Amino acid sequence: MALLSNALNLLLPSASDGGGGGFVGPNIGEFFPPVVLFAGTYFELNRVMLIRIITTIVIVLVFWLATRNLKIVPGRGQSLIEMGLDFVRVGIAEDLLGKKDGRRFLPILTTFFFMIVAMNLTGAIPGFNIAGTSVIGVPLLLAGVAYFTWIYAGLRKHPGKFLRNALFPPGVPWVLYIIVTPIEVLSTFIVRPITHTLRLLMNMIVGHLLLVLFFLATSFFFFEAPGLFKLFGIGTLAFGFVFTMFELLVAVLQAYVFTILTAVYLQLALADEH
Repeated sequence: MALLSNALNLLLPSASDGGGGGFVGPNIGEFFPPVVLFAGTYFELNRVMLIRIITTIVIVLVFWLATRNLKIVPGRGQSLIEMGLDFVRVGIAEDLLGKKDGRRFLPILTTFFFMIVAMNLTGAIPGFNIAGTSVIGVPLLLAGVAYFTWIYAGLRKHPGKFLRNALFPPGVPWVLYIIVTPIEVLSTFIVRPITHTLRLLMNMIVGHLLLVLFFLATSFFFFEAPGLFKLFGIGTLAFGFVFTMFELLVAVLQAYVFTILTAVYLQLALADEH
């Protein structure tokens, strides 16, 4: 995709060259839009922040409306919510943590899953066009909550052994702890929360840049490109549609991956061998 953008910039005139327009590909500035509300105050908001606030309100309203009048024979809305909740409860929480611990940590796992799904999907919603998770704040916050929940679970279940076994794995000759312990500190307590953050963040960044690239290219080819170059717009439009569908799949998949990894970390913290 970057090659396509570079080729277009080389072959076609750009605004900076005085060519009257030209193709300009997406850049990292897409994720730092200008302030739209309360500029110059501590509460200033840009488009990404507004998307996060709106998404959070929508999630709360959807769950409140679907569960405020629960029935034995559920309606369509209640059924959809129950299917989603059962997916997290049975497919993630109880499957990895068992019924007791699964229900104990179900609220946080459910929050992670539905919050990430909703904020990821905003990247494909017209008018929003950017995921609430494509700027580091939300992924970092969720990864931080997962990290401290994992430490809390381990210390609560194995107060005398959790950190000792994490830093000094049993069965390793004591001489090798000089090598093993720094590796465990780096991989478990530093790299783990970083990769948990970046896995979600980078997928959303790349997805957004691809969609913007295809649709900007489509607009350019249809309305600005000369002659037969306009035919390329059909291809970029088709690719944009395909990648939009793919982005919807990735939005759900990344929520699942983030949530199930959190459950795996909790499972490791609660394991009896600690």
